[in-house]
Amino acid sequence: MILLLILGVSSFTHLWNPVGFPEIFYDEGVYMQRTIHVINGDGPQVAKFYDHPFFGQVFLGSILYSVGYPDALNPNGTDPESLKSLYLIPRVLMGLLAIFDTFLIYKIAQKQYNSRIAVFASLLFAVMPMTWITRRILLDSILLPFVLLSILFMVCSKNSTKKNWLVLFSGMFLGLAILTKIPSFTMIPLVIYLAYSYHKDKRLLVLLLVPILLIPMIWPAYSIIHDQFEYWKKDVLWQSQRQNSGIQNTALSFGAIDPVLFGLGITGVIYSVMRKNVFVLLWILPFIVFLSLIGYTQYFHWMLVLPGFCVAAAVLISDLGKNHTKEKIKQYAPILSMTVIASFGLVSTILLLSLDVTANQFESAVFAANYASDHNGVVLAGPHHSWIYNGILEMNLYQDYSVMLFDKAPSDYVLLADPHFHLDSYRGDVLEQVYNSTTPIKSFTSMKSNYDVYQYPYSSLGYNYDAGLIEIRSSPDLAD
Repeated sequence: MILLLILGVSSFTHLWNPVGFPEIFYDEGVYMQRTIHVINGDGPQVAKFYDHPFFGQVFLGSILYSVGYPDALNPNGTDPESLKSLYLIPRVLMGLLAIFDTFLIYKIAQKQYNSRIAVFASLLFAVMPMTWITRRILLDSILLPFVLLSILFMVCSKNSTKKNWLVLFSGMFLGLAILTKIPSFTMIPLVIYLAYSYHKDKRLLVLLLVPILLIPMIWPAYSIIHDQFEYWKKDVLWQSQRQNSGIQNTALSFGAIDPVLFGLGITGVIYSVMRKNVFVLLWILPFIVFLSLIGYTQYFHWMLVLPGFCVAAAVLISDLGKNHTKEKIKQYAPILSMTVIASFGLVSTILLLSLDVTANQFESAVFAANYASDHNGVVLAGPHHSWIYNGILEMNLYQDYSVMLFDKAPSDYVLLADPHFHLDSYRGDVLEQVYNSTTPIKSFTSMKSNYDVYQYPYSSLGYNYDAGLIEIRSSPDLAD
């Protein structure tokens, strides 16, 4: 009964207002473009760019195609609500995956620990503000249930007469997670530890590792078959050498979005070190080490270990007062603490989910489309809009504004200059030069200006960057 209640709360926090919050993120457009490529039957790989494996778009495309997406929506470029519907269906799917994640976290914690820790861990994942990052259409959102399934199957193999099959499926699910996004390999130490500590059988380790190693090899094998292995090597090297602010600022981002869960999680990790809780440590620490070694990190990368933080915090809360002499304190201190934390988290999350931070994004997209159509021009925008213009509305053949970095820009165009456009200026002076040569037509302000992004819980708005001021600008020829 309590599990159903938690899943009900999780359904509310992950399905309510799916398109209004968070903002439509740049990377979501990248993955939707690749998904449409799959839906159209053009294969799993888009062009010759091998930044990530392709299981994510295959998985997403297969599900969306099965429900008649996008044709069943009959989309048009004159109505913001029509464009919203194109994001609604995949975002609802991300919400359903997050609800499934909640269930898996409960079952993992229940099998590994007990029902109380299972309730605490799954409830934290259901209500705490940090889990809004799972609402986005990202590879991290797609791979998370596969990682959790891998861990759950391994935990279930402990006393099972079907341990061979469970271990094999554990390896297969983790292999699929790695085929979605490479950092999932940081979960390998955890499943190896569980397999060996449970069974002490090296043959089972082989059974586990074979799918973990072979399934991700589909990606480079695909590049070899299509005579693109050199592109694969170049792009994998580029991806591994990207630089930005590093793990310190990424950790600060986690703390700004959800200081309670971040503080509880870190304290839970320290407590796990003291109690030699290897399960929690191997879930979280290899990934943190990995983030420390690579040069490119973002706050949503924490999604992979977010359930581990919830479990670490749940173990910590469950053990509150256990050494106290009074039985009532032993019994009620964890429950009372969890009730206060969950109530605070739920209220904070509701305050965020009630916001509509995407209105100016869809309004500006429709305005740009109509203006370009009326003046016989094309729209140059970021991937979060261009996949709709190109793949759905078939308005022009330009992938996005990055075309100006590698080729001559079209003479007649409308530039949709949002915050990410200015962020991308580091990629080449040509973007700023093109911006300065255009004429402003109209601007769309963001509701974010009504809130203090340095004040919790609205600090999350600081990580809804793409929903800032958006300008519609015209090329000189089109303006004439």
